[in-house]
Amino acid sequence: MWGVNWPVMKLGLREMTPLMFRAVTMSGGFVLLFIWYRLRGARLMLAQGELWRVAMLAAPNIVGWHALSIFGVEALASGRAAIVGFTMPIWTVLLSVVLFGERMQPRIWFATACAALAVVLLLWHELAHLSGNPAGVAWMLAAALSWATGTLLLKRVSLGASTEAMTLWMIGLAVPVIWLLALSIEPLPAAWPSPSGWVVIGYGALINYGIAQILWFSIARRLPPAASALSIMMIPLVGLASAMPLTGERPFVADYLAAILILVALSAVLLVGRRPRACHSSHDNRSR
Repeated sequence: MWGVNWPVMKLGLREMTPLMFRAVTMSGGFVLLFIWYRLRGARLMLAQGELWRVAMLAAPNIVGWHALSIFGVEALASGRAAIVGFTMPIWTVLLSVVLFGERMQPRIWFATACAALAVVLLLWHELAHLSGNPAGVAWMLAAALSWATGTLLLKRVSLGASTEAMTLWMIGLAVPVIWLLALSIEPLPAAWPSPSGWVVIGYGALINYGIAQILWFSIARRLPPAASALSIMMIPLVGLASAMPLTGERPFVADYLAAILILVALSAVLLVGRRPRACHSSHDNRSR
């Protein structure tokens, strides 16, 4: 779902400005989620004092990731943007080492080197072409760092709310922020979207901000940060492959090499996560 969403976003940006596209699809996703949860009878209220914690989670997980990444998608080929964006698991582990003192295993050094090489490779390719846009890589790296920070916070911020309530409130708090940014720095649309544009908006609202968000936050809250991040390691490959039939983008050799390097890096982190000590630590984290 999220893999195909990368070229779908590229199609949406042919008719709408980046933040306006995010604002419209996010608003639609919020409404659909609210209706769905109400029909299921889900408990959507937050306990007293939890609103600020949800806002703290929404800032990097929703506002930061979605606002920054859409500019990366605008500047880069969608498959390439997905590759850079999904260096997120590497940053998740590195941030846990820097901020929380987790041990830096040799495989983590190897994974970091592979991820860095992939980013340098894509940056070099962007700089080597007259039509290249290295700023797009910077946008995606910033988005990945924001998402990595949010992934760590999901494990360390205590919430009694259900996954449904947390997801709905996070998106609900992010919607006015994205609208404010869109209306402040972008021009208003000159025309309504075409029929195909509405299909793209529907996909973004229902899939990207609906089903996929619920699944992701369920995984992220129940698994260790490295494991939850690695559960999405195939998304950039799906994005790279689906971009060809959907948008007509043709990946370069650099894209394939970078994708391989990212997969190698993620696999190395996954092996570290299977060490007995890591498993014991993960159990301790879940018990808190």
